[in-house]
Amino acid sequence: MTEKIMEGSIAVAHAVARCSPDVVAAFPITPSTHIPQELSRIQPEYGFEFVPVEAEFSAISAVFGASAAGGRAFTATSSQGLLLMHEVLFAASGTRLPMVMVVANRAISAPLSIWNDWQDSISQRDAGWIQLYCKNSQETVDATIQAFKITEEARIPVMVCFDGFYLTHEISPIDVPEKKEIDAYAPKGKRDSLDVGDPKSFGCYATPAYYQDMKKEQDDALFASAGIIEKHAGKFAEKFGRPQFAFIEEYKNDKDAAIISMGSLAEEAELVADEGLAGVVRVKCFRPFPRDALKKALQGKKRVVILEKDVSFGFGGALATEVKSLLFEAGLAPEVTSIICGLGGKDVSVKNIKEALQEKGSAWM
Repeated sequence: MTEKIMEGSIAVAHAVARCSPDVVAAFPITPSTHIPQELSRIQPEYGFEFVPVEAEFSAISAVFGASAAGGRAFTATSSQGLLLMHEVLFAASGTRLPMVMVVANRAISAPLSIWNDWQDSISQRDAGWIQLYCKNSQETVDATIQAFKITEEARIPVMVCFDGFYLTHEISPIDVPEKKEIDAYAPKGKRDSLDVGDPKSFGCYATPAYYQDMKKEQDDALFASAGIIEKHAGKFAEKFGRPQFAFIEEYKNDKDAAIISMGSLAEEAELVADEGLAGVVRVKCFRPFPRDALKKALQGKKRVVILEKDVSFGFGGALATEVKSLLFEAGLAPEVTSIICGLGGKDVSVKNIKEALQEKGSAWM
């Protein structure tokens, strides 16, 4: 393991390049810009096809085509860029095309904000993609490398999400494995693809007699991908010597109260756990949602406080909705507090997290 001091986005770009993509297509949008910018700079060294496009819809469409042709494909985006991709996200997952996207999480306009929250990717939670939320830049690098193996085995696109600015522009010691090591862990394999010598079609018209059956198969595959995610997290940990968390991470979770969160916010909550005020349960894999792991982690809890940087307008926090559903399903009845915080980059301090432990019901902070 060789750590170098580098920016999170730069580390992710080098991790992608060392995964031997065939095609990288992207349009720059803050705060994800440094990822395609660095990939375009190092492209001559690695030899992948870099496709500069005029908008994010074209970026995801180019990646779609590259994947359909059998290529290993990658893109990155944020915020409005991800929303512009919305139509093709469903087409990609429904066509069962493997691809990897890194999302530098950023608030959604309006009002205009370039700062961090999770609204962009959370709003795409029903698009049929695997979604992984990372707590720091090292985990983002590791998850991106694993994502290429996961997507190619599961045939489900993977979104690797990390917090804009907090992580994308953070400079820290990061280990990006060498290309030969990644080649050994994530070699390319041959798969069914478009071939002029063996004509076939993807994403064909479906009549009512078949459409629902195909959607059921897609849903089953997303649930089944949990086993694939867990397998490749284990293989990565074994090869590179870094512990990996496939679904959730528990931190000092031996108290009556637990804080549930995602991303770098969950890592910050660990400082509260260090004071013995509550345990922390971090959700890394939001889709497929880790029902079984969370049920086990929340057994015996008297209090659950959910912190999230998103809102499902007219209902509440998306993460809180999922957690309440699984608690009901499991017959668990802790007191639940739902906190919406940090939207548009609003600072969430350790003091704020302590205050959240005093809240009841639902609150904005």
